[in-house]
Amino acid sequence: MCGIVAVRTLDGAQTAAAFVNPMVGTLAHRGPDDAGVFFEGDVGLGFKRLAILDLSATGHQPMPSADGSAVLVFNGEIFNYVELREELRALGHSFRSTGDAEVLLHAYLQWGVDCLPRCNGEWAFVIYDRRTGSLFGARDRFGIKPLYHACVAGALVWASEIKAVLALRDLRRSINWRAAGPYLLSGTLDHLTDTFFAGVQAVPAGSAFLVGHDGRQRAWRYWSLPAPDAASVTDPPASFAELFEDAVRIRLRSDVPLGVCLSGGLDSTAVICAMDRVRRSNGSNGQQVTAFTYHHPNFDERRYVDATVNRTGAKVHWLEMDHVALWDLAEPVMRAHDEPVHTLTAMVGYELMRMIAGRGIKVILNGQGADETLAGYDSYFRAAWYSDLRRGRPWRAWSEIRRYTAVHGGASRRRLVALVEHLVKTELRRTEWYRTLAHQRQRRRAERDGWFRDVALPAPDDVPPFEAPDLDTILRRSTTVDPLPLYLRVEDRNSMAHSVEVRLPMLDYRLVEFLFRLANDWKIRGPLNKYLLREAMRGRIPEIVRTRADKMGFPSPFRQLLDGKTFDAVFDLVTSRRARERGVYDSTRIARDLEAHRDSSNGEIAWRAFRVAQLELWAQLHGL
Repeated sequence: MCGIVAVRTLDGAQTAAAFVNPMVGTLAHRGPDDAGVFFEGDVGLGFKRLAILDLSATGHQPMPSADGSAVLVFNGEIFNYVELREELRALGHSFRSTGDAEVLLHAYLQWGVDCLPRCNGEWAFVIYDRRTGSLFGARDRFGIKPLYHACVAGALVWASEIKAVLALRDLRRSINWRAAGPYLLSGTLDHLTDTFFAGVQAVPAGSAFLVGHDGRQRAWRYWSLPAPDAASVTDPPASFAELFEDAVRIRLRSDVPLGVCLSGGLDSTAVICAMDRVRRSNGSNGQQVTAFTYHHPNFDERRYVDATVNRTGAKVHWLEMDHVALWDLAEPVMRAHDEPVHTLTAMVGYELMRMIAGRGIKVILNGQGADETLAGYDSYFRAAWYSDLRRGRPWRAWSEIRRYTAVHGGASRRRLVALVEHLVKTELRRTEWYRTLAHQRQRRRAERDGWFRDVALPAPDDVPPFEAPDLDTILRRSTTVDPLPLYLRVEDRNSMAHSVEVRLPMLDYRLVEFLFRLANDWKIRGPLNKYLLREAMRGRIPEIVRTRADKMGFPSPFRQLLDGKTFDAVFDLVTSRRARERGVYDSTRIARDLEAHRDSSNGEIAWRAFRVAQLELWAQLHGL
């Protein structure tokens, strides 16, 4: 993984070097091993390298092609670079390096913009094509690797992190309430291409762009999730297991030490067990898998982790932290992310990556992405039942509810009644007048709540479009809009703050396309979510993990945020002079509510206070 910068100056603006040099200097954490710049006319490229594949000087970037016709800056990995290199060699290409960057460059020279569908990986790159004078850039299918864009002082700029754009003095900093408002109200983050900084945008995941000499841009999506097509899949568990094994195998290609993040859940357990199988099949029986896990006494998963360690022989390193230590990380985490985070979980991940780097590991695998593609959250059960009811299968919905209740508890009839009410309200939401009425009620409720003033509230005429709450639609939104893009941002910034690369086999595009072609009952069946993963992992992971029906999630002691140990720090931020003068909050109301809930475990108040504290910390760090 690396940090990249690209610039095209327009209309006689400053030189490209005046933009690239300050920008690339902010990205040293993303690439401590090497650095480089390239300038030609109105184009500038900058690079900071974290050496993972081909540690020699032949991996240096910006990387020119052998004939000098194109120059590349590239952040990420092309995991199928070995296979692509052989294909390109058969077409007459020769290579100087052993890494994936040169393979990507030659793939572009061979196939042009059509090289993207051939790549399996995570990336953000820009190629300067000297033959046409154009800049060609792209971001991977899911947006695992970041890329931001802005127009500053007559120049188009791109960079791996927002802080690189902020290094430009001509950028006028102001808060983008289109992004900040939804965060304050509901905690929503990274669901838009907008950032918290007005004028700074994220390049959309799964998209590419071309920029000509005159600055005209053409952007397009080169990939999207496939339509359901269950008839094309035979023996889904066997097919999934085969694809998953290969996804892990190609993500173990590395010239530096690698490890895995491990919890007691299905996803990371499947990853570490596959790593162990690949290791043994390669004859590496003497090389232990190194695992890292976070433990909190209120969320104890040790028995599941122990079962996995016994199976794989992994060496596990444990991280234990309380909420006080986590809140102390709020400022360094904010500096790493450039924008607010969702919960204290982000601080846990930040410290876990620090521990990983301290153990000499430069590449880490984890199970991110499985919850959103395999229906891993509890809320997806209702979506599955709704899907059956909406399609005229009430007896199946009733049967599934009863099977769920038998394991998880509760009253089946009450769940069925609530489901019918949900169906009726959903049908009403299909009409614009009902959505308008619901939107107005939501705004009035936010006004009555009293914490936020008009600028943070949803605009009266900003009525959301209808979105069906069936399982397939919700999974598509979860994967492309909310929450996966947020989790990918958190993963990238936390890891790269410590110069660690994260690889996500569950987001191999072949796996994801396979999953979205399947029927709902391969994702949720009875009391079990991720049903296909459970079936595919029979005999491959410990049975105690494969059959566990509960989901603990990534734990953090969030409800303790308002106790005496951290209350004052949060209170001072949300009632500070700057916060009062911002004109966004009713500081008196907020102070009264916080005092009333001091030392309580009120999760809703703690969550709201956390969001305001995060926004104020972010604004103050950036002089806003």
